[in-house]
Amino acid sequence: MVDREKITLTGAQETMLATLYGRALDSRLPASILHDDEAARAVKRIDYDFRKTGIKRTSAVGVAVRAKTLDDWAAAFLARNQEATVLHLACGLDTRAQRLSPPASVRWVDVDFPEVIELRERLLPSPAGDYRMVRSSVTSDEWLQEIPADRPTVAVFEGLSMYLTKDDGKRLIQRITERFRGGELLFDCYGTLGVRLQKWVPAVRRTGASLHWGIDDPTELEAWHDGLKCRESRNSMELGLDQMSALGRLNMKMLAGIPGFRTIGQILRYEF
Repeated sequence: MVDREKITLTGAQETMLATLYGRALDSRLPASILHDDEAARAVKRIDYDFRKTGIKRTSAVGVAVRAKTLDDWAAAFLARNQEATVLHLACGLDTRAQRLSPPASVRWVDVDFPEVIELRERLLPSPAGDYRMVRSSVTSDEWLQEIPADRPTVAVFEGLSMYLTKDDGKRLIQRITERFRGGELLFDCYGTLGVRLQKWVPAVRRTGASLHWGIDDPTELEAWHDGLKCRESRNSMELGLDQMSALGRLNMKMLAGIPGFRTIGQILRYEF
């Protein structure tokens, strides 16, 4: 019998269990979006009351569609750049490296706090190829200097930006775009209304986490670095509707019609 992992994480780090559970629930659906069987196996090995996340079928589809959008953008970047560096920031228990299975010519770096990486090592199989994990806060200056700046680089960060302050987010983006010669930034964000309504998000409210940074106008970030351009912006509320239940689709369409809700969540792709 496999020992189950007791979770002691709190706050923003604990919220990674909500996205893990969302991917696991999606994997059980007949029309699964991600087919993330590793997430389902990890959930079975964790001693945690996943009801605390508030994730149900509709929100699980939302989690899976968000991840799939970022996966597809990252895969397209790697198809154009056979020798590239992937910075997977605040990786948590995400299986993106396993899902994309990049070629050996790609350098993949997963970054998160030491205690998260240790949990990851116990729960998830290590991907093949040029893969490493870095134990650090993504806002720390030191870790980035250890990554060679010799290749096109794509930075993927899911479920991170909203937990940063705007100043920390700006500094992170500037550090990446200044260090590497070119690439892309792929991430999701909340709008300012989403940040104001954070207590309505069970995974935030029940873990004691706090949201800080909301982005309403993605072009605002273009001023942070010469050559930084927003190439795609997708409204989270309009993605994955065809995979949701009839009630879920109705709820999403009603909310999308309320002023401010159209930008309550976005998925963004920048080039630099």
